[in-house]
Amino acid sequence: MSSEERYVVGVDFGTLSGRAVVVRVSDGAELGTGVLEYAHAVIDDRLPATALGLPPEWALQVPDDYREVLKTAVPAAIAASGIDPAHVIGIATDFTACTMVPCLADGTPLNEVDELADRPHAYVKLWKHHAAQPQADRINELARERGEAWLPRYGGLISSEWEFAKALQLFEEDRPLYDRMEHWVEAADWIVWQLCGRYVRNACTAGYKGILQDGRYPSPDFLERLAPGFGSFVADKLEHPIGQLGSAAGTLTAEASEWTGLPEGIAVAVGNVDAHVTAPAAQAVDPGQMVAIMGTSTCHVMSADTLREVPGMCGVVDGGIIAGRWGYEAGQSGVGDIFGWFVDSAVPPPYHEAAAAAGRSLHEHLTRLATDQAVGEHGLVALDWHSGNRSVLVDHELSGLIVGQTLATRPEDGYRALLEATAFGTRVIVETFAESGVPVQELIIAGGLAKNALLMQIYADVTRLPLSIIDSEQGPALGSAIHAAVAAGAYPDVPTAAKSMGKVRRGVYLPDEERARAYDRLFGLYVELHDYFGRHSRLMRKLKSVRRAAVESR
Repeated sequence: MSSEERYVVGVDFGTLSGRAVVVRVSDGAELGTGVLEYAHAVIDDRLPATALGLPPEWALQVPDDYREVLKTAVPAAIAASGIDPAHVIGIATDFTACTMVPCLADGTPLNEVDELADRPHAYVKLWKHHAAQPQADRINELARERGEAWLPRYGGLISSEWEFAKALQLFEEDRPLYDRMEHWVEAADWIVWQLCGRYVRNACTAGYKGILQDGRYPSPDFLERLAPGFGSFVADKLEHPIGQLGSAAGTLTAEASEWTGLPEGIAVAVGNVDAHVTAPAAQAVDPGQMVAIMGTSTCHVMSADTLREVPGMCGVVDGGIIAGRWGYEAGQSGVGDIFGWFVDSAVPPPYHEAAAAAGRSLHEHLTRLATDQAVGEHGLVALDWHSGNRSVLVDHELSGLIVGQTLATRPEDGYRALLEATAFGTRVIVETFAESGVPVQELIIAGGLAKNALLMQIYADVTRLPLSIIDSEQGPALGSAIHAAVAAGAYPDVPTAAKSMGKVRRGVYLPDEERARAYDRLFGLYVELHDYFGRHSRLMRKLKSVRRAAVESR
């Protein structure tokens, strides 16, 4: 291995684990990987400090789990690569979003303050913390009433997953803790703070999750109308200097050098979101290329030269993905999570035994059985809302549904119906973008679910789009590595770096017209259910209310 080669490290912080990859700057070759599962995973039942029970829709994490990724996964990746760490010139990170860390002025998370460890709001609120839906509803109602100019930039709806709704929930449910908090920080920025000792707010999350449009946040007057005393939230807790994507936030500190085994003083790139950073890794930086990062959830991102208002999109941000272009985001709150729930909760013992005998996982076994079916043979249609709807309805009070079950329905039928439901959800997003003047010509898949050939063919047939596959098992980490190379000065900009370092296989799955026509009929039924339960009926919201009341009465 030539001593003249230079290397970068990309670190991807996911929902359940963090993974680091060592990448060669010249060609994007991935030389070594390290992975660490979070010790506390997702906290949605009881606080680790006190075993205090949590209400429904909460999802918390422990920030020290993120530090452990730097201390464990990064050195493991370096060791696996066999390189001399002295030749590493930069490190970059990406994170799930919107994942929020309440901090003191020096970056200490509030849950690490001794007397606050028993307070639920002191912990990280993970992206899929949906307990702030009432606050999101009020934000949307007031914004519509006042005709706020920023609301259409988010498809007309602000999500309960985002910065303002989660902060308002904290303000209203634990005011003393809110007052103690000095910074309301995206985890994407907090981890960079840990690496370089400087808090720099990244342009991506500020725009998509923090309602920063045209250099302005929602006004103090708007916030005061939401809740008396909340009007100073931006000035007191949120506002901070913005770092542009691909630039350096600072350099690696001595402490972080000791954690990671990397040279002190190398470039640390401005933070980014796992989905958005994946686009350059897939060489998807041109208009018409939509990247679907498919894992526990799916995030859809694409760039365009034009600004359009797309109903129900998660946001459009100038330079949100690539400098000089408008970056669009949409998404589905549950995808892999739904398949995992079904396998864990709805598959009888004989299927477990058959899968074990065949040496396959349950997912592989069910996929094999479902592959033999003709389109529509199971007689089912499902709604993919088990974690609510992120796009285009933006309503996390919605829930999952399977229609058409009979006494003859088998587990593989339900499994395939759920696979199809997530594809239908993506088609709704693609068609909504096209109708709004942002056409999609190619769908590029990243994430672990790309390994499921049945699922990928379903997506091609349902959307009638050619499916390309990112040629990396660590798409976000590779995308972060690309940004690290730019921050370190190895390339002038992200698109240039993507041409050399990005990896993609074009047209791996192509739509079959006969199956596509069959799916058109099923999709029509999906849309009927989608519009009835999502736009007209409040039945699902009422069920959530009944559940909350029952839990609170225990």
